[in-house]
Amino acid sequence: MEVPGFAHNLGSPLSPCEGMIKDLSLDSIQLCERDGSNSQDGSLSEMEQLPVPQNIKISNITCDSFKICWEMEARGKERITHYFIDLNKKENKNSNKFKHKDVPTKLVAKAVPLPMTVRGHWFLSPRTEYTVAVQTASKQNDGDYAVSEWSEIIEFCTADYSTVHLNQLLEKAEVIAGRMLPFSVFYRNQNKEYFDHAREEQENRMLPSVKDNSGSHGSPISGKLEGLFFSCNTEFNTGKPPQDSPYGRHRFEVQADALFNPETSLYFGDFYCMYTAYHYVILVLAPKGSRGDEFCKQRLPALDITDNRFLTCKQRDADGGLEFHHAQDVILEVIYTEPVDLAVGTVAEISGHQLMSLSTVNAKKDPSCKTCNISVGR
Repeated sequence: MEVPGFAHNLGSPLSPCEGMIKDLSLDSIQLCERDGSNSQDGSLSEMEQLPVPQNIKISNITCDSFKICWEMEARGKERITHYFIDLNKKENKNSNKFKHKDVPTKLVAKAVPLPMTVRGHWFLSPRTEYTVAVQTASKQNDGDYAVSEWSEIIEFCTADYSTVHLNQLLEKAEVIAGRMLPFSVFYRNQNKEYFDHAREEQENRMLPSVKDNSGSHGSPISGKLEGLFFSCNTEFNTGKPPQDSPYGRHRFEVQADALFNPETSLYFGDFYCMYTAYHYVILVLAPKGSRGDEFCKQRLPALDITDNRFLTCKQRDADGGLEFHHAQDVILEVIYTEPVDLAVGTVAEISGHQLMSLSTVNAKKDPSCKTCNISVGR
């Protein structure tokens, strides 16, 4: 298990917030279970001699780490042996210092040159707002601590998954993707009113909307990327789209080459499950040079459209036409980043059922699944 640690850093010796960071052992920083009280043998005057951290700065924020530094008065600085760091999710504003022992966010670190890196995937989650406050402390002969007053409370928000984390998810998804099956159409299910609105109010077009918060909490596309969700999975026995859907009884179908062709970029977006045996892979299709393409290019792993484990588009040798395949053992959710005119496809009512229980709208990822989680915040 990864433990909170400290990174190497070179900085100017002129600032109290800069300096060389030392490698620290497991004992250097630990989850704190103390009540934050003053040492029984330490007097109030001793506590007041310890400087209070001021002008706290948070930097180098990732999805599961951050750097922290602060300034201190010189008086009493030589007595500092440890720093107490109180880290809380922002919604827990009223938490008492060092009282929530079931939430391991109260840290004790040996006093080292600043800034220090706080890292730990089991108490830092991506895209989450936190508050942080710091005390300086002096360890007494009896093992207790004399402490300063708490610093001001600083707020910050952790980052999305980086491409490094997404590539880890990608590798996990590739393991279970299964063999490739042919398909010929992308389809999108909605209710009748949705398509009526597109015809009457949107010039016969389906318009992109912002992706919801389904899937991994650290996904960089949730709440940011605009697009239209399509499916392409087929039934094994028929080779055709299933007749059931969780999203509505009316289905728009479009030939695959209208959305997916050599002029389209393909990106891996996410891999998740919802406390079931089904696993979902989110892919993004974006016309090359489009706004969606530029967004994804900076945030998501790009896939070769002719050679990947999820969704391929290849040219046939016989006639030069395009053929398409999708992974059999995962459910693909394909986001197309541009408007789609209803005239390029057909809308018809399906004969199956609307299975609401299978909807992934704002679905929360199972944080305990070993198949689709990585060792960072969920």
